Amino acid sequence: MELASYSDFAVRLVNTEEPGRGRDGLTSVEAVRALFGPGRQTARRANEADVTRLRSVRARFRAVFEAADAGDEALAVGLLNALLLEYPVSPQISGHALRDADGRPDWHLHIADHAANATADYAATASMGLAFHLTGHGADRLGICRAAPCRNAYLDTSTNRSRRYCSDRCATRANVAAYRARKRLESARTGPAGRREDGTGRTAETIHDSSAAGDR
Repeated sequence: MELASYSDFAVRLVNTEEPGRGRDGLTSVEAVRALFGPGRQTARRANEADVTRLRSVRARFRAVFEAADAGDEALAVGLLNALLLEYPVSPQISGHALRDADGRPDWHLHIADHAANATADYAATASMGLAFHLTGHGADRLGICRAAPCRNAYLDTSTNRSRRYCSDRCATRANVAAYRARKRLESARTGPAGRREDGTGRTAETIHDSSAAGDR
């Protein structure tokens, strides 16, 4: 696994909470272990203390995404650097028994499972992955979903840096909401029987009659 791919650890952690809906998915040891995915040995050492510790770390990662989304790159980098200092990584070369076309090991870097506890391991992995993503693609590639009340974090991998939502579902919901808002605005500007007003409450017919009277 390339180090940059570990950035998804940060996204997964941040998105265990839905502040706009008052929901929190990080409430048990099982939830902590599920965050790691398969094959991560440190997850087995997770305990109740990691639930509280990871919630605290989660708030710090959300702050990184929110700063980047607001355009404050210096703040986002500063917050991420603080996480990197507090949770250093132990990179290790591994082949994972994978072989290339010539039958040789497919050597690559990954983060070793040597942290003191599950939270430290997860935070170190997520911090390094997010740092690689930010330095490789830019801080503006870190975003917060614009579809209220969703506040999920996402990584923008679009070719034109145009992503604004965490998922197709949120994008669709936002588009529908915008369409309905436009229709309500159009209805508010249209008088009875479809007569359009000029923004002052007067219809086109009233404006025409007033103008004609002034000409007489």
